[in-house]
Amino acid sequence: MRMSALIAVGLFLALAAPLASPAGAQTPAPAASPDSGLDALPQMPLTDALIRKYIAAQGDIAAVIGSIDGAADKPDPKILARLEAAARAHDFANYDEFDTLAGNIALVLDGVDTTTKTYIGTEAALKQQIAAVQADAKMSADERAQALDELKAELQNVTPIKFPGNVAIVMKYYDQFAAADASRP
Repeated sequence: MRMSALIAVGLFLALAAPLASPAGAQTPAPAASPDSGLDALPQMPLTDALIRKYIAAQGDIAAVIGSIDGAADKPDPKILARLEAAARAHDFANYDEFDTLAGNIALVLDGVDTTTKTYIGTEAALKQQIAAVQADAKMSADERAQALDELKAELQNVTPIKFPGNVAIVMKYYDQFAAADASRP
């Protein structure tokens, strides 16, 4: 599974579609596709201070997102208020600021080879995932076809990283992201 799965998914994406993905498939980054009606992710240069602030808030935000009923038609105002409060408790102006930071981190993590823990680029990482799904004998033909369709669609919508320095900063904290992901049920 792609490292961005450990990133808190944008609230609208979390409510709009179930977060389940086929075995071996990658979860999309919070950046919106051009036809989704949502604005594309605003990219920003990352700093050590921003990453540390994100890591500190990640658990609280993930706990709120984990309580979301995926079947809900519209955002619950109580959940929105909890997200805002959790973000502000960690010195974010609001949840949107946290979510934008999460999306920028996800853009880098989407390009990481999780086996070697090196950044290879999103396109190369997706091609690895496609090869892994094609070789996965445990998947049914339907699951494989669905996963391949999703991965190929993602491959068509790869967002280039505007701030190359973000790669080094995110990779510096890679093990902390992985540890946070491993600690979740």
